[in-house]
Amino acid sequence: MEERKILIVEDEHKIADTLKAGLGENGYHVEVAYDGKIGERLFMAHDFNLVILDINLPGMNGYELCKVIRSRNAHVPIIMLTSLGRLNDKMEGYDAGADDYLVKPFEFKELMVKIRVLLKRTMNQQMPVGHLLSAADLSMDLDKKEVVRAGNKITLTMKEFQLLEYLLRNKNRVVSRADIAVNVWEIDFDTNTNVIDVYINYLRNKIDRGYPQKLIQTQVGMGYILKESDR
Repeated sequence: MEERKILIVEDEHKIADTLKAGLGENGYHVEVAYDGKIGERLFMAHDFNLVILDINLPGMNGYELCKVIRSRNAHVPIIMLTSLGRLNDKMEGYDAGADDYLVKPFEFKELMVKIRVLLKRTMNQQMPVGHLLSAADLSMDLDKKEVVRAGNKITLTMKEFQLLEYLLRNKNRVVSRADIAVNVWEIDFDTNTNVIDVYINYLRNKIDRGYPQKLIQTQVGMGYILKESDR
């Protein structure tokens, strides 16, 4: 089996050391950093298969470090591990480039499930044959991470980009909120959160506002659809 290397950046030594021991018992090779700057240096010096980040870190906070990691590696899975559980905190983490979010206190088994899902997704992930996605006058360049509509460049956050990519890959097909939760956030669908609706509205404001044709449409009781034509 290919070595599975995980970087933990956590300033609470007891939590970090407990996680390292538990993950080690499950066959993972783990490196630990107790502040953000050391975490950054470790990430730059080694190849990791997954990163676990606390948010409140000395030296460099988890949001900042997440952005640095994303700028160097667009695909390595990142799990935010924190006591900050408000919706705004989670959204900031997703916008920084996190793939998943786990609020303290947590069950170690739940963390293990998230790690396995993210690593499986990464191993099975294949680059698309083409690097351009489009619908009507909207185009997305997956290599350059650029989105253009009717010649106008649109700036998106990381999570907005991932959501739009999923909608484009499923254009003209209704996708449920549960589909989006699993495929964009890689989390089990939580009926108590409206984070998906919030991000759909963010996208609509950037993609559809000011254009006569509205691409992102709501199918009441079913989900959302990105329609290439009005028919």
